[in-house]
Amino acid sequence: MSVSERAGKPAEPSMLVDVDRLIAAYYDIKPDPGVPAQQVAFGTSGHRGSSLNGSFNENHILATSEAICRHRRSQGIDGPLFIGKDSHALSEPATRSAIEVLVANGVAVLVDSADGLTPTPSVSHAILTYNRNRSDGLSDGIVVTPSHNPPEDGGFKYNPPNGGPADTDVTGAIQREANELLRAGLTGVKRVAYERAIGRVGRYDFTRVYVEDLARVLDMEAIRASGLKLGVDPLGGASVGYWAAIRDRYHLDLTVTNEVVDPQFAFMTVDWDGRIRMDPSSPYAMARLVALKDRFDVAFANDTDADRHGIVAGAAGLMNPNHFLSAGVAYLYRHRDWRPDVAIGKTLVSTSMIDRVAGELGRKLLEVPVGFKWFVDGLVDGSLGFGGEESAGASFLRRDGAVWTTDKDGLIACLLAAELTARSGHDPAVAYGRLTARYGAPAYRRIDAPATREQKAVLSKLSPEQISASELAGERITSVLTRAPGNDAPIGGVKVSTEHGWFAARPSGTEDVYKVYAESFLGEEHLERIISQAQLVVADALGVTGQAGAS
Repeated sequence: MSVSERAGKPAEPSMLVDVDRLIAAYYDIKPDPGVPAQQVAFGTSGHRGSSLNGSFNENHILATSEAICRHRRSQGIDGPLFIGKDSHALSEPATRSAIEVLVANGVAVLVDSADGLTPTPSVSHAILTYNRNRSDGLSDGIVVTPSHNPPEDGGFKYNPPNGGPADTDVTGAIQREANELLRAGLTGVKRVAYERAIGRVGRYDFTRVYVEDLARVLDMEAIRASGLKLGVDPLGGASVGYWAAIRDRYHLDLTVTNEVVDPQFAFMTVDWDGRIRMDPSSPYAMARLVALKDRFDVAFANDTDADRHGIVAGAAGLMNPNHFLSAGVAYLYRHRDWRPDVAIGKTLVSTSMIDRVAGELGRKLLEVPVGFKWFVDGLVDGSLGFGGEESAGASFLRRDGAVWTTDKDGLIACLLAAELTARSGHDPAVAYGRLTARYGAPAYRRIDAPATREQKAVLSKLSPEQISASELAGERITSVLTRAPGNDAPIGGVKVSTEHGWFAARPSGTEDVYKVYAESFLGEEHLERIISQAQLVVADALGVTGQAGAS
Protein backbone atom coordinates (compact mmCIF):
# COMPACT_ATOMS: atom_id res chain seq x y z
CA MET A 1 0.00 0.00 0.00
CA SER A 2 1.33 3.42 -0.85
CA VAL A 3 2.28 5.89 1.86
CA SER A 4 0.29 9.12 1.91
CA GLU A 5 2.11 12.38 1.18
CA ARG A 6 0.57 13.63 4.44
CA ALA A 7 2.17 10.86 6.54
CA GLY A 8 4.13 12.20 9.49
CA LYS A 9 2.77 15.74 9.07
CA PRO A 10 0.40 17.56 11.44
CA ALA A 11 -3.28 16.81 11.01
CA GLU A 12 -5.19 19.40 9.01
CA PRO A 13 -8.51 20.85 10.24
CA SER A 14 -10.38 19.07 7.44
CA MET A 15 -9.27 15.71 8.86
CA LEU A 16 -10.76 16.28 12.30
CA VAL A 17 -13.88 14.44 13.33
CA ASP A 18 -17.00 16.44 14.29
CA VAL A 19 -17.34 15.26 17.90
CA ASP A 20 -20.88 16.60 18.35
CA ARG A 21 -22.03 14.78 15.20
CA LEU A 22 -20.22 11.61 16.30
CA ILE A 23 -21.93 11.54 19.70
CA ALA A 24 -25.32 12.46 18.24
CA ALA A 25 -25.01 9.53 15.84
CA TYR A 26 -24.24 7.22 18.76
CA TYR A 27 -27.73 7.87 20.10
CA ASP A 28 -29.65 8.58 16.89
CA ILE A 29 -28.57 5.79 14.54
CA LYS A 30 -30.22 2.44 15.26
CA PRO A 31 -28.20 -0.43 13.76
CA ASP A 32 -29.94 -2.91 11.48
CA PRO A 33 -29.25 -6.38 12.96
CA GLY A 34 -29.87 -7.88 9.52
CA VAL A 35 -26.78 -6.13 8.14
CA PRO A 36 -23.58 -8.01 9.11
CA ALA A 37 -21.54 -4.78 9.32
CA GLN A 38 -24.01 -3.40 11.90
CA GLN A 39 -24.02 -6.43 14.20
CA VAL A 40 -21.98 -6.88 17.38
CA ALA A 41 -18.69 -8.48 16.32
CA PHE A 42 -15.96 -9.31 18.83
CA GLY A 43 -12.56 -9.39 17.17
CA THR A 44 -9.24 -9.93 18.95
CA SER A 45 -9.89 -6.84 21.10
CA GLY A 46 -13.65 -6.63 21.57
CA HIS A 47 -16.34 -4.93 19.51
CA ARG A 48 -15.18 -1.92 17.49
CA GLY A 49 -16.78 0.43 15.02
CA SER A 50 -17.99 3.97 14.43
CA SER A 51 -21.34 5.53 15.29
CA LEU A 52 -21.33 7.29 11.92
CA ASN A 53 -21.80 4.07 9.97
CA GLY A 54 -24.03 2.21 12.41
CA SER A 55 -21.35 -0.14 13.74
CA PHE A 56 -20.86 1.34 17.24
CA ASN A 57 -24.07 2.82 18.65
CA GLU A 58 -26.06 2.91 21.85
CA ASN A 59 -27.99 -0.25 20.97
CA HIS A 60 -24.75 -2.19 20.52
CA ILE A 61 -23.53 -1.27 23.97
CA LEU A 62 -26.87 -1.82 25.70
CA ALA A 63 -27.16 -5.27 24.13
CA THR A 64 -23.54 -6.22 24.79
CA SER A 65 -23.69 -5.05 28.40
CA GLU A 66 -26.84 -7.13 28.98
CA ALA A 67 -25.13 -10.10 27.35
CA ILE A 68 -22.13 -9.67 29.69
CA CYS A 69 -24.48 -9.60 32.69
CA ARG A 70 -26.07 -12.85 31.55
CA HIS A 71 -22.64 -14.40 30.99
CA ARG A 72 -21.62 -13.40 34.53
CA ARG A 73 -24.71 -15.08 36.00
CA SER A 74 -24.16 -18.24 33.97
CA GLN A 75 -20.57 -18.47 35.24
CA GLY A 76 -21.29 -17.54 38.84
CA ILE A 77 -19.24 -14.33 38.62
CA ASP A 78 -20.73 -12.17 41.36
CA GLY A 79 -17.89 -9.93 42.51
CA PRO A 80 -17.44 -6.30 41.44
CA LEU A 81 -16.94 -5.30 37.81
CA PHE A 82 -14.17 -2.76 37.16
CA ILE A 83 -14.91 -0.46 34.23
CA GLY A 84 -12.40 1.86 32.57
CA LYS A 85 -12.44 4.13 29.54
CA ASP A 86 -10.00 5.89 27.26
CA SER A 87 -10.12 9.34 25.65
CA HIS A 88 -11.93 8.54 22.39
CA ALA A 89 -15.08 10.63 22.03
CA LEU A 90 -17.37 7.60 21.99
CA SER A 91 -15.89 6.11 25.15
CA GLU A 92 -17.78 8.40 27.53
CA PRO A 93 -21.31 7.79 26.14
CA ALA A 94 -20.60 4.06 25.83
CA THR A 95 -19.46 3.94 29.44
CA ARG A 96 -22.66 5.67 30.52
CA SER A 97 -24.76 3.16 28.55
CA ALA A 98 -22.91 0.22 30.09
CA ILE A 99 -23.35 1.54 33.63
CA GLU A 100 -27.10 1.92 33.07
CA VAL A 101 -27.41 -1.77 32.19
CA LEU A 102 -24.89 -3.13 34.69
CA VAL A 103 -26.49 -1.35 37.64
CA ALA A 104 -29.98 -2.38 36.55
CA ASN A 105 -28.77 -6.00 36.62
CA GLY A 106 -27.50 -5.63 40.17
CA VAL A 107 -23.80 -5.65 39.27
CA ALA A 108 -21.49 -3.94 41.76
CA VAL A 109 -19.72 -1.55 39.39
CA LEU A 110 -16.43 0.15 40.31
CA VAL A 111 -15.39 3.28 38.38
CA ASP A 112 -12.34 5.50 38.72
CA SER A 113 -12.47 7.48 41.95
CA ALA A 114 -11.43 10.68 40.15
CA ASP A 115 -13.70 10.06 37.14
CA GLY A 116 -10.51 9.86 35.11
CA LEU A 117 -9.25 7.79 32.20
CA THR A 118 -8.14 4.22 32.87
CA PRO A 119 -5.56 2.25 30.84
CA THR A 120 -6.32 -1.33 29.89
CA PRO A 121 -3.44 -2.69 32.02
CA SER A 122 -4.74 -0.84 35.07
CA VAL A 123 -8.10 -2.61 34.74
CA SER A 124 -6.33 -5.98 34.36
CA HIS A 125 -4.18 -5.18 37.40
CA ALA A 126 -7.28 -4.21 39.44
CA ILE A 127 -9.05 -7.48 38.58
CA LEU A 128 -6.04 -9.61 39.52
CA THR A 129 -5.37 -7.62 42.69
CA TYR A 130 -8.96 -8.05 43.86
CA ASN A 131 -9.08 -11.76 42.98
CA ARG A 132 -5.77 -12.67 44.62
CA ASN A 133 -6.31 -15.55 47.08
CA ARG A 134 -10.05 -15.64 46.31
CA SER A 135 -11.95 -18.65 45.04
CA ASP A 136 -15.40 -17.05 44.94
CA GLY A 137 -16.90 -13.59 44.67
CA LEU A 138 -14.52 -12.99 41.77
CA SER A 139 -14.33 -9.71 39.86
CA ASP A 140 -14.06 -9.01 36.14
CA GLY A 141 -13.93 -5.89 33.96
CA ILE A 142 -14.82 -3.88 30.89
CA VAL A 143 -12.53 -1.47 29.06
CA VAL A 144 -14.21 1.03 26.75
CA THR A 145 -11.59 1.65 24.06
CA PRO A 146 -10.85 1.02 20.38
CA SER A 147 -7.13 1.05 21.24
CA HIS A 148 -5.07 3.06 18.72
CA ASN A 149 -7.91 3.34 16.19
CA PRO A 150 -8.89 6.69 14.59
CA PRO A 151 -10.86 9.28 16.62
CA GLU A 152 -14.22 8.40 15.08
CA ASP A 153 -14.06 4.83 16.40
CA GLY A 154 -15.35 3.29 19.60
CA GLY A 155 -14.47 0.01 21.27
CA PHE A 156 -15.83 -2.21 24.03
CA LYS A 157 -13.98 -5.23 25.43
CA TYR A 158 -14.57 -7.67 28.28
CA ASN A 159 -11.94 -9.09 30.62
CA PRO A 160 -13.02 -12.12 32.71
CA PRO A 161 -11.71 -12.93 36.21
CA ASN A 162 -8.29 -13.96 34.87
CA GLY A 163 -7.79 -10.29 33.97
CA GLY A 164 -6.89 -10.92 30.35
CA PRO A 165 -8.74 -10.61 27.05
CA ALA A 166 -11.72 -12.95 26.98
CA ASP A 167 -11.18 -16.08 24.90
CA THR A 168 -13.19 -16.92 21.81
CA ASP A 169 -15.65 -19.14 23.69
CA VAL A 170 -16.58 -16.26 25.97
CA THR A 171 -16.65 -13.55 23.31
CA GLY A 172 -18.56 -15.83 20.95
CA ALA A 173 -21.27 -16.41 23.56
CA ILE A 174 -21.50 -12.70 24.39
CA GLN A 175 -21.62 -11.78 20.70
CA ARG A 176 -24.42 -14.27 19.96
CA GLU A 177 -26.49 -13.11 22.94
CA ALA A 178 -25.99 -9.43 22.08
CA ASN A 179 -27.09 -9.94 18.48
CA GLU A 180 -30.17 -11.86 19.62
CA LEU A 181 -31.06 -8.89 21.81
CA LEU A 182 -30.57 -6.53 18.86
CA ARG A 183 -32.86 -8.66 16.72
CA ALA A 184 -35.44 -8.64 19.52
CA GLY A 185 -35.42 -4.86 19.62
CA LEU A 186 -33.60 -4.89 22.99
CA THR A 187 -36.50 -6.67 24.64
CA GLY A 188 -35.16 -8.07 27.90
CA VAL A 189 -32.42 -5.48 28.33
CA LYS A 190 -32.56 -4.12 31.87
CA ARG A 191 -31.72 -0.46 32.22
CA VAL A 192 -31.87 2.35 34.76
CA ALA A 193 -31.39 6.05 34.01
CA TYR A 194 -27.75 7.12 34.24
CA GLU A 195 -28.51 9.85 36.78
CA ARG A 196 -29.79 7.16 39.16
CA ALA A 197 -27.27 4.51 38.16
CA ILE A 198 -24.16 6.59 38.78
CA GLY A 199 -25.23 7.14 42.37
CA ARG A 200 -25.14 3.39 42.93
CA VAL A 201 -21.61 2.67 41.64
CA GLY A 202 -18.53 2.29 43.80
CA ARG A 203 -15.20 4.09 43.46
CA TYR A 204 -11.72 2.66 43.00
CA ASP A 205 -8.42 4.52 42.90
CA PHE A 206 -7.00 2.81 39.81
CA THR A 207 -4.05 5.19 39.49
CA ARG A 208 -2.79 4.96 43.07
CA VAL A 209 -3.07 1.17 43.32
CA TYR A 210 -1.32 0.57 40.00
CA VAL A 211 1.44 3.16 40.48
CA GLU A 212 2.22 2.11 44.06
CA ASP A 213 2.67 -1.49 42.91
CA LEU A 214 5.12 -0.75 40.08
CA ALA A 215 8.20 -1.33 42.26
CA ARG A 216 7.18 -5.00 42.47
CA VAL A 217 7.50 -5.48 38.72
CA LEU A 218 10.35 -3.05 37.88
CA ASP A 219 13.50 -1.75 39.54
CA MET A 220 12.16 1.75 40.02
CA GLU A 221 14.99 2.66 42.39
CA ALA A 222 17.59 1.89 39.72
CA ILE A 223 15.75 4.14 37.28
CA ARG A 224 15.60 6.96 39.82
CA ALA A 225 19.23 6.62 40.92
CA SER A 226 20.47 6.63 37.32
CA GLY A 227 19.31 10.21 36.76
CA LEU A 228 18.20 9.33 33.25
CA LYS A 229 16.38 12.00 31.34
CA LEU A 230 13.16 10.35 30.23
CA GLY A 231 10.47 11.62 27.90
CA VAL A 232 6.97 10.28 27.32
CA ASP A 233 4.12 11.14 24.97
CA PRO A 234 0.79 9.60 26.04
CA LEU A 235 -0.60 10.46 22.57
CA GLY A 236 -3.60 12.04 24.24
CA GLY A 237 -4.63 8.78 25.86
CA ALA A 238 -5.48 7.22 29.19
CA SER A 239 -1.87 7.10 30.41
CA VAL A 240 -1.46 10.88 30.66
CA GLY A 241 -2.32 11.09 34.36
CA TYR A 242 -0.43 7.91 35.15
CA TRP A 243 2.89 9.22 33.87
CA ALA A 244 2.66 12.31 36.06
CA ALA A 245 1.86 10.08 39.04
CA ILE A 246 4.77 7.74 38.25
CA ARG A 247 7.16 10.69 37.92
CA ASP A 248 6.09 12.14 41.26
CA ARG A 249 5.90 8.87 43.21
CA TYR A 250 9.33 7.62 42.13
CA HIS A 251 11.07 11.03 41.74
CA LEU A 252 12.06 10.47 38.13
CA ASP A 253 13.51 13.04 35.72
CA LEU A 254 10.61 12.42 33.38
CA THR A 255 9.00 14.96 31.05
CA VAL A 256 5.50 14.44 29.71
CA THR A 257 6.00 16.07 26.31
CA ASN A 258 2.30 16.39 25.53
CA GLU A 259 -0.41 16.57 28.21
CA VAL A 260 -3.25 17.47 25.83
CA VAL A 261 -6.36 15.28 25.89
CA ASP A 262 -8.50 16.12 22.88
CA PRO A 263 -11.14 13.75 21.42
CA GLN A 264 -10.32 15.10 17.94
CA PHE A 265 -6.63 14.28 18.46
CA ALA A 266 -5.83 17.43 16.50
CA PHE A 267 -2.25 17.44 17.87
CA MET A 268 -1.35 14.18 16.10
CA THR A 269 0.84 13.75 13.06
CA VAL A 270 -1.04 11.52 10.65
CA ASP A 271 -0.27 7.87 10.02
CA TRP A 272 1.00 6.15 6.85
CA ASP A 273 -2.40 6.28 5.13
CA GLY A 274 -3.13 9.92 5.93
CA ARG A 275 -5.49 9.09 8.79
CA ILE A 276 -5.16 10.04 12.44
CA ARG A 277 -4.18 6.95 14.40
CA MET A 278 -2.53 6.85 17.84
CA ASP A 279 -0.10 4.04 17.05
CA PRO A 280 3.14 4.25 19.08
CA SER A 281 4.86 1.80 16.73
CA SER A 282 4.30 4.00 13.67
CA PRO A 283 7.14 6.40 12.77
CA TYR A 284 4.53 8.70 11.21
CA ALA A 285 2.27 8.89 14.27
CA MET A 286 5.36 9.23 16.48
CA ALA A 287 7.01 12.00 14.46
CA ARG A 288 6.71 14.65 17.22
CA LEU A 289 8.38 12.54 19.89
CA VAL A 290 11.07 11.27 17.52
CA ALA A 291 11.92 14.90 16.73
CA LEU A 292 12.63 15.42 20.45
CA LYS A 293 14.88 12.37 20.84
CA ASP A 294 18.06 14.36 21.46
CA ARG A 295 16.53 15.82 24.63
CA PHE A 296 16.28 12.42 26.34
CA ASP A 297 18.36 9.36 27.15
CA VAL A 298 15.33 7.27 26.24
CA ALA A 299 11.75 8.24 25.43
CA PHE A 300 8.54 6.34 24.91
CA ALA A 301 4.85 6.56 24.13
CA ASN A 302 1.61 4.64 24.58
CA ASP A 303 -1.47 4.23 22.46
CA THR A 304 -4.83 5.52 23.69
CA ASP A 305 -5.57 2.74 26.18
CA ALA A 306 -1.86 2.22 27.00
CA ASP A 307 -1.72 -1.46 26.12
CA ARG A 308 0.93 -0.75 23.45
CA HIS A 309 4.33 0.88 23.64
CA GLY A 310 6.73 2.76 21.39
CA ILE A 311 10.41 3.15 22.34
CA VAL A 312 12.60 6.01 21.10
CA ALA A 313 16.18 5.06 21.88
CA GLY A 314 18.71 7.85 21.42
CA ALA A 315 20.27 8.24 18.01
CA ALA A 316 18.46 5.14 16.70
CA GLY A 317 15.08 6.88 16.94
CA LEU A 318 11.90 4.81 17.05
CA MET A 319 12.67 1.13 17.53
CA ASN A 320 10.94 -1.55 15.52
CA PRO A 321 8.67 -3.39 18.01
CA ASN A 322 10.36 -6.71 17.23
CA HIS A 323 13.73 -5.21 18.07
CA PHE A 324 12.61 -3.95 21.47
CA LEU A 325 10.85 -7.20 22.34
CA SER A 326 14.07 -9.09 21.61
CA ALA A 327 16.21 -6.74 23.71
CA GLY A 328 13.62 -6.76 26.49
CA VAL A 329 13.51 -10.56 26.66
CA ALA A 330 17.31 -10.83 26.70
CA TYR A 331 17.49 -8.31 29.54
CA LEU A 332 14.61 -9.62 31.67
CA TYR A 333 15.73 -13.24 31.76
CA ARG A 334 19.22 -12.20 32.83
CA HIS A 335 18.04 -9.77 35.52
CA ARG A 336 15.10 -11.59 37.11
CA ASP A 337 15.37 -14.44 39.56
CA TRP A 338 12.62 -16.44 37.90
CA ARG A 339 12.46 -20.23 38.00
CA PRO A 340 14.51 -22.06 35.33
CA ASP A 341 11.34 -23.50 33.80
CA VAL A 342 9.68 -20.10 33.22
CA ALA A 343 9.15 -19.86 29.47
CA ILE A 344 9.32 -17.03 26.91
CA GLY A 345 6.12 -16.36 24.95
CA LYS A 346 5.74 -14.87 21.49
CA THR A 347 3.15 -14.89 18.74
CA LEU A 348 4.13 -16.85 15.64
CA VAL A 349 4.41 -13.68 13.53
CA SER A 350 6.95 -12.13 15.93
CA THR A 351 10.65 -12.14 15.11
CA SER A 352 12.74 -15.31 15.22
CA MET A 353 15.38 -13.28 17.03
CA ILE A 354 13.41 -14.17 20.17
CA ASP A 355 13.87 -17.87 19.31
CA ARG A 356 17.64 -17.38 19.17
CA VAL A 357 17.68 -15.46 22.45
CA ALA A 358 15.59 -18.19 24.11
CA GLY A 359 18.02 -20.82 22.84
CA GLU A 360 21.04 -19.03 24.29
CA LEU A 361 19.24 -18.50 27.60
CA GLY A 362 18.22 -22.16 27.72
CA ARG A 363 14.58 -21.18 28.08
CA LYS A 364 11.54 -22.89 26.63
CA LEU A 365 9.86 -20.89 23.85
CA LEU A 366 6.06 -20.80 23.76
CA GLU A 367 4.97 -19.83 20.24
CA VAL A 368 1.21 -19.18 19.96
CA PRO A 369 -1.30 -17.80 17.43
CA VAL A 370 -1.94 -14.07 17.09
CA GLY A 371 -3.82 -12.71 20.12
CA PHE A 372 -2.67 -11.87 23.65
CA LYS A 373 -5.32 -14.18 25.14
CA TRP A 374 -2.99 -17.12 24.46
CA PHE A 375 -0.54 -15.86 27.09
CA VAL A 376 -3.07 -15.44 29.91
CA ASP A 377 -2.91 -18.88 31.54
CA GLY A 378 0.89 -18.95 31.59
CA LEU A 379 1.13 -15.47 33.11
CA VAL A 380 -1.46 -16.38 35.75
CA ASP A 381 0.32 -19.55 36.92
CA GLY A 382 3.82 -18.09 36.53
CA SER A 383 4.99 -20.61 33.91
CA LEU A 384 5.37 -17.81 31.35
CA GLY A 385 7.64 -14.92 32.29
CA PHE A 386 7.00 -12.76 29.22
CA GLY A 387 4.44 -12.61 26.44
CA GLY A 388 4.93 -10.33 23.44
CA GLU A 389 3.36 -9.47 20.09
CA GLU A 390 5.02 -7.93 17.04
CA SER A 391 2.39 -5.18 17.15
CA ALA A 392 4.09 -3.66 20.23
CA GLY A 393 2.14 -5.36 23.00
CA ALA A 394 3.71 -7.18 25.95
CA SER A 395 3.48 -7.96 29.63
CA PHE A 396 5.69 -9.86 32.06
CA LEU A 397 5.80 -11.21 35.61
CA ARG A 398 6.58 -9.38 38.81
CA ARG A 399 10.14 -9.54 40.06
CA ASP A 400 9.19 -12.38 42.42
CA GLY A 401 7.64 -14.41 39.59
CA ALA A 402 3.98 -13.71 40.40
CA VAL A 403 1.45 -12.42 37.87
CA TRP A 404 1.34 -8.66 37.18
CA THR A 405 -1.17 -8.17 34.37
CA THR A 406 -2.66 -10.60 31.88
CA ASP A 407 -3.45 -7.97 29.27
CA LYS A 408 -0.87 -6.00 27.32
CA ASP A 409 0.84 -3.37 29.47
CA GLY A 410 2.45 -0.52 27.56
CA LEU A 411 3.40 1.31 30.74
CA ILE A 412 5.69 -1.38 32.13
CA ALA A 413 7.14 -1.99 28.66
CA CYS A 414 8.19 1.67 28.53
CA LEU A 415 9.61 1.53 32.04
CA LEU A 416 11.49 -1.65 31.12
CA ALA A 417 13.29 0.40 28.47
CA ALA A 418 14.28 2.83 31.23
CA GLU A 419 15.38 0.06 33.62
CA LEU A 420 17.44 -1.63 30.91
CA THR A 421 19.17 1.68 30.17
CA ALA A 422 19.71 2.47 33.84
CA ARG A 423 21.22 -0.88 34.78
CA SER A 424 23.18 -1.72 31.63
CA GLY A 425 24.50 1.74 30.80
CA HIS A 426 23.21 1.62 27.22
CA ASP A 427 19.81 2.05 25.62
CA PRO A 428 17.65 -0.75 24.14
CA ALA A 429 18.77 0.01 20.58
CA VAL A 430 22.38 -0.66 21.59
CA ALA A 431 21.23 -3.81 23.37
CA TYR A 432 19.51 -4.99 20.18
CA GLY A 433 22.62 -4.16 18.16
CA ARG A 434 24.59 -6.53 20.37
CA LEU A 435 22.06 -9.26 19.63
CA THR A 436 22.46 -8.75 15.88
CA ALA A 437 26.23 -8.95 16.27
CA ARG A 438 25.74 -12.47 17.66
CA TYR A 439 22.86 -13.75 15.57
CA GLY A 440 22.69 -11.56 12.46
CA ALA A 441 20.36 -8.69 11.60
CA PRO A 442 16.99 -9.98 10.38
CA ALA A 443 14.93 -8.12 7.80
CA TYR A 444 11.19 -8.19 8.55
CA ARG A 445 8.10 -6.97 6.74
CA ARG A 446 4.33 -7.32 6.64
CA ILE A 447 2.28 -6.89 3.46
CA ASP A 448 -1.40 -7.17 2.57
CA ALA A 449 -2.95 -8.84 -0.47
CA PRO A 450 -6.59 -8.79 -1.63
CA ALA A 451 -8.77 -11.78 -0.81
CA THR A 452 -12.50 -12.43 -0.92
CA ARG A 453 -14.44 -13.61 2.12
CA GLU A 454 -14.49 -17.12 0.60
CA GLN A 455 -10.74 -17.11 -0.01
CA LYS A 456 -10.10 -15.90 3.52
CA ALA A 457 -12.20 -18.80 4.82
CA VAL A 458 -10.08 -21.25 2.79
CA LEU A 459 -6.83 -19.70 4.09
CA SER A 460 -7.99 -19.90 7.71
CA LYS A 461 -8.54 -23.66 7.33
CA LEU A 462 -5.48 -24.70 5.32
CA SER A 463 -3.77 -28.00 6.08
CA PRO A 464 0.00 -28.53 5.71
CA GLU A 465 -0.69 -30.95 2.84
CA GLN A 466 -2.09 -28.08 0.77
CA ILE A 467 1.35 -26.45 0.64
CA SER A 468 3.15 -28.28 -2.15
CA ALA A 469 6.40 -26.29 -2.24
CA SER A 470 9.56 -27.96 -0.92
CA GLU A 471 11.82 -24.89 -1.05
CA LEU A 472 11.44 -21.25 -0.06
CA ALA A 473 13.77 -18.62 -1.54
CA GLY A 474 16.44 -21.21 -2.27
CA GLU A 475 16.31 -22.98 1.09
CA ARG A 476 14.72 -26.28 2.04
CA ILE A 477 11.44 -25.86 3.90
CA THR A 478 11.87 -27.25 7.41
CA SER A 479 8.31 -26.86 8.67
CA VAL A 480 4.80 -26.05 7.48
CA LEU A 481 2.52 -25.17 10.38
CA THR A 482 -1.20 -24.59 10.56
CA ARG A 483 -1.27 -25.08 14.33
CA ALA A 484 0.93 -23.18 16.77
CA PRO A 485 3.82 -25.26 18.18
CA GLY A 486 3.44 -23.76 21.65
CA ASN A 487 -0.15 -24.83 22.34
CA ASP A 488 -1.38 -26.68 19.23
CA ALA A 489 -4.06 -24.05 18.69
CA PRO A 490 -5.11 -23.34 15.08
CA ILE A 491 -3.15 -20.52 13.47
CA GLY A 492 -6.01 -19.53 11.21
CA GLY A 493 -3.53 -19.57 8.34
CA VAL A 494 -0.11 -21.06 7.65
CA LYS A 495 3.54 -20.54 8.65
CA VAL A 496 6.35 -21.85 6.43
CA SER A 497 9.94 -21.88 7.76
CA THR A 498 13.48 -22.53 6.56
CA GLU A 499 16.81 -22.33 8.37
CA HIS A 500 17.21 -18.59 7.77
CA GLY A 501 13.70 -17.30 7.07
CA TRP A 502 9.97 -17.78 7.28
CA PHE A 503 6.64 -16.40 6.23
CA ALA A 504 3.17 -16.58 7.77
CA ALA A 505 -0.10 -15.84 5.99
CA ARG A 506 -3.41 -15.29 7.72
CA PRO A 507 -6.69 -13.58 6.79
CA SER A 508 -7.59 -10.17 8.15
CA GLY A 509 -10.51 -10.18 10.54
CA THR A 510 -11.77 -6.76 9.40
CA GLU A 511 -10.73 -6.23 5.77
CA ASP A 512 -10.92 -8.17 2.48
CA VAL A 513 -7.21 -8.91 2.54
CA TYR A 514 -4.83 -11.54 3.81
CA LYS A 515 -1.66 -10.58 5.63
CA VAL A 516 1.80 -11.95 4.87
CA TYR A 517 4.47 -11.61 7.55
CA ALA A 518 8.02 -12.51 6.52
CA GLU A 519 11.52 -12.45 7.96
CA SER A 520 15.00 -13.29 6.69
CA PHE A 521 18.34 -13.51 8.47
CA LEU A 522 20.06 -13.31 5.07
CA GLY A 523 19.13 -9.71 4.24
CA GLU A 524 16.65 -7.64 2.27
CA GLU A 525 17.18 -9.37 -1.08
CA HIS A 526 16.42 -12.75 0.46
CA LEU A 527 13.39 -11.26 2.22
CA GLU A 528 12.07 -10.04 -1.13
CA ARG A 529 12.41 -13.55 -2.51
CA ILE A 530 10.57 -15.01 0.46
CA ILE A 531 7.72 -12.51 0.05
CA SER A 532 7.43 -13.12 -3.69
CA GLN A 533 7.32 -16.86 -3.26
CA ALA A 534 4.99 -16.60 -0.27
CA GLN A 535 2.42 -14.85 -2.43
CA LEU A 536 2.72 -17.57 -5.06
CA VAL A 537 2.42 -20.34 -2.45
CA VAL A 538 -0.69 -18.78 -0.93
CA ALA A 539 -2.18 -17.94 -4.32
CA ASP A 540 -1.70 -21.56 -5.39
CA ALA A 541 -3.43 -22.81 -2.23
CA LEU A 542 -6.30 -20.34 -2.70
CA GLY A 543 -6.50 -20.58 -6.46
CA VAL A 544 -6.03 -16.81 -6.86
CA THR A 545 -3.63 -14.42 -8.60
CA GLY A 546 -2.55 -10.88 -7.78
CA GLN A 547 0.16 -8.89 -6.12
CA ALA A 548 0.31 -7.63 -2.57
CA GLY A 549 1.20 -4.12 -1.57
CA ALA A 550 3.65 -2.98 1.05
CA SER A 551 2.24 -2.23 4.46
